[in-house]
Amino acid sequence: MEIHNFSPKQLRLMTWWCRESPDQGFDAVICDGAVRSGKTLCMSLSFVLWATSQFMDASFAICGKTVTSLRRNVITPLIPLLQGYGFYCEEKLSKNYIDIGNGKRKNRFYFFGGKDEGSAALIQGITLSGVLLDEVALMPRSFVEQALARCSVNGSRFWFNCNPEHPYHWFYQEWILKRRQKNVLYLHFTMEDNPSLSAQIRKRYQTLYSGIFYQRFIEGKWVSTSGLVYPMFSEEKHVFCQEERYSEYYISCDYGTVNPTSMGLWGNHNGIWDRVQEYYYDSRKEQRLKTDEEHYEALCRLAGTREIKAVIVDPSAASFMECIRRHGRFQVKKAKNEVLSGIRRVSDALRSHTIRIHESCRDSIREFSMYVWEDGIRLDNPKKEYDHAMDDIRYFVNTVLNPKEEAFFFLASIGR
Repeated sequence: MEIHNFSPKQLRLMTWWCRESPDQGFDAVICDGAVRSGKTLCMSLSFVLWATSQFMDASFAICGKTVTSLRRNVITPLIPLLQGYGFYCEEKLSKNYIDIGNGKRKNRFYFFGGKDEGSAALIQGITLSGVLLDEVALMPRSFVEQALARCSVNGSRFWFNCNPEHPYHWFYQEWILKRRQKNVLYLHFTMEDNPSLSAQIRKRYQTLYSGIFYQRFIEGKWVSTSGLVYPMFSEEKHVFCQEERYSEYYISCDYGTVNPTSMGLWGNHNGIWDRVQEYYYDSRKEQRLKTDEEHYEALCRLAGTREIKAVIVDPSAASFMECIRRHGRFQVKKAKNEVLSGIRRVSDALRSHTIRIHESCRDSIREFSMYVWEDGIRLDNPKKEYDHAMDDIRYFVNTVLNPKEEAFFFLASIGR
């Protein structure tokens, strides 16, 4: 099997590493974008062509979510294409590798699956001349970084391929947004970049999806899909840049030791409550736990010289509340911690524009786009993930904006 008709973007992917190419100075390539855009087959073919032209008797890795999906999506379509171009391929199914050669040159390509955190151990110890990571956005960061660390041979390069996930995904943040710092060629694919798709088939795909799903699957954008707890939140509507003159201040706090600690400074301007600044500390990310006293110092820095009416704290954070009381500067109030009624109240505050978020509060803005219901459908169980700023915002709204207990609420109002 041979392919003779490549789009300009596919040809660029096929040849970016060649000596005559203006892209040959890059250390890596990232291809993302729409489904059925032709990026996977072209990347795997380009990877083998590059490896064969640059190395002999070297080891490489081709990685997927699982070895089974890797064989189905990458290796099985690639082998007849390579054979059509004169390569010989000898696959060892039991040992998860394939030897690929052309003439006197031959290299070995090992298969790895990066399905969970434990997968990083599978690739340790091997020395590689290059790695291709297919569906990289579905792999844990630990596995990807371990695979990259194996590429210690001079001239080695990285190859990444994926469909988009949410905009705060670690790969999007660390590689796509930082591609210039990391010297990466970034190629974004759409269905128009795949000449093997007819206009009729492209139209069929385009009519299958709408809204956010159209943006992700057809336009290939990194956007959040369904299941958001606060789908009404919009950066255009709820994020502001210019601080006002505030008549009173509160601080809300969701306290964590292993989990992140999130605090927000709130100011009242003519009945509108602005989250003016925030403090967010993730001990896992920073690899260091902080004491109550260290978090109290952060609280003081957040307050500055302002007069704070009260610090509203997660009611389970007894030791931190005692630490605040002991210093005698701030009044402490236990937060009202009703989850579902609190989510409804925050939803109402967002709809009525009673609360706003300053543009510097990036962790709050990030969590609004990632805080989802557990199964994405039933609106009664928010997922305990990306919820720390969301919790401290809920404490504030529950306790300050709605100080009186309501007799009942309608869960359906969450989605109205």
